[in-house]
Amino acid sequence: MFEDLQRLLDNPTIAKLVIVVVGITIVSIIIRFLKKGLARYVPDTDNWYRTKKALNMVGYISVVLLIVMVYSDRLGQLTVILGVAGAGLAFALQEVIISIAGWVAIMIGGIFKTGDRVMMGGVIGDVIDFSMQRTTIMEVGSWVDGDLYNGKIVRVANSFVFKQPVENYSSDFPFLWDEIKLPIRYGSDYDYLRAKLCEIIDEQLGDFTKTAQKYWGEMVRKYLLEDASTSPMVTIVANDNWVEFTLRYVVDYRNRRYTQDLLYTRILNELAQNPDKAQMASTTIQLVDLPPIDIGQ
Repeated sequence: MFEDLQRLLDNPTIAKLVIVVVGITIVSIIIRFLKKGLARYVPDTDNWYRTKKALNMVGYISVVLLIVMVYSDRLGQLTVILGVAGAGLAFALQEVIISIAGWVAIMIGGIFKTGDRVMMGGVIGDVIDFSMQRTTIMEVGSWVDGDLYNGKIVRVANSFVFKQPVENYSSDFPFLWDEIKLPIRYGSDYDYLRAKLCEIIDEQLGDFTKTAQKYWGEMVRKYLLEDASTSPMVTIVANDNWVEFTLRYVVDYRNRRYTQDLLYTRILNELAQNPDKAQMASTTIQLVDLPPIDIGQ
């Protein structure tokens, strides 16, 4: 039995194959132990996710280097063939290569991380995973209003980070400016309504405003930005049919619809309790003139 095994190992092809298999096994074991050992030192979920991805990449590179070293004596004979084949593969797999480059840009450039809400390749949603080729997104919107999940999981090629702008809703500033427009009848008590709307916004969103101001201060120090105010604002515009009140405020990017529900409920209740102060308006159609009608015919 040992003689048969010795004869097999004397065959260069089989010996190299055994070395490759053993080497891959050792690399896999080392990567697995590294993951278990580092898990206790990387408590942050996002950092641990990136660490696992980096360890996997180290394992893949180690295996490739091992194979190249074992079969290096034969690679020289295939230089021309590999060059031509490589050029053809590069042309045929250019989308794959760009996607891998996009993955590197995501990992190193901090374009987004898992958990961020982004728009990538025309898809809006939360990033739940990304690999060397594709980013996996839990989509929001589409046929569902209010930035809520619609149930679709979309995989977008990483190459889109170079083809289209990537919009990040939550990276440095996890808040959005949102607006509510209210059509109010002419003749209402505008000063009362403005003061009441400011009171309602401050009551519902006071904590958001303070937290958002801290984030915005960090944004101003990091980027060349105007030092804008995150405080709620109520403005008035008069048009042909009504006076339009616009409520502008900062809200958590995940709670836009819920916040609108809270504000609308409070505002409608306030208007219902004080109809003499202000009332909602609706479209009014006024007939200015009618053509003459001959009823004798």
